[in-house]
Amino acid sequence: MGITRTRSNQAIQRTDPSITPDPVLEILADAKKLAQQYRKLTGKPLGITGEVAEYEAARILGVALTDARQPGYDATEIRDGKTFHLQIKGRCVLEGSKPGQRMGSIDIKKEFDAVLLVLLDGNFDATIIYEAPRESVIVALTKPGSKSRNERGSLGIAQFKSIAHVRWQRAT
Repeated sequence: MGITRTRSNQAIQRTDPSITPDPVLEILADAKKLAQQYRKLTGKPLGITGEVAEYEAARILGVALTDARQPGYDATEIRDGKTFHLQIKGRCVLEGSKPGQRMGSIDIKKEFDAVLLVLLDGNFDATIIYEAPRESVIVALTKPGSKSRNERGSLGIAQFKSIAHVRWQRAT
């Protein structure tokens, strides 16, 4: 299934791609190719990981993306009749990359119920999606000892995995 924007441009909803092709997914496919070429030429990332991670989460999990710059969360989904707010973080993990990579900053003062971590391969395709509840994220971020964790709200990928569960994993 594909995803498409609603008329109000507020959320992404799953639709049958044979009925409505998704122009955003088409643009992201082109952007992924450009990002790969850019990394190959410069050795640096292009900076599209966050956007790709959000759309991968929407495409794979069916969550509804919010408007850009929504404080605290990037998507919502209905669980047990209630709106659940999800912050989405993405990280491109290349083969042979150094251990100890970190996630982007998480502001625990903002509203969210859980954090999704979408790990992407070198082609910017999702390989696995983890989810950790707000309470576990707050405990991990406020644990004494790390300046980047405590002051910048940044967890290592391994730390996040230790408090999260696998929500989705690509078949191998």
